[in-house]
Amino acid sequence: MIFESMHVDQAVFEAGTGWSIKPEGACKGDVCVPLFGIDRSDGSLPVEPLAARLGMPIVANETHRLWALGPDTATTGHALSSATAPDLVLPDINGAPCRISSLRPQKVVLIAWASW
Repeated sequence: MIFESMHVDQAVFEAGTGWSIKPEGACKGDVCVPLFGIDRSDGSLPVEPLAARLGMPIVANETHRLWALGPDTATTGHALSSATAPDLVLPDINGAPCRISSLRPQKVVLIAWASW
């Protein structure tokens, strides 16, 4: 989830993360994490303490005033729910589409690069 302020609208947070904010705390499936001491009276959520409580890393690009919230670890104890990549379709070196799933069960390394 990418955001432009360290306070996020509750509905935006819920849609972007899958966590529901309830009176008892932040809930996802059978897991509820208490949010005592986190002010949410105006309908917005302070990202930093909420992310810490849910085990979600924050990456900042302060030059562009953008922040990204990583996956939670509160539900599983792990940042990734599996080591299986989604079935991406990317162009090969000749430009032909290649499904990542066609390479299973081999190990695959994806390298991404951006000029910016």
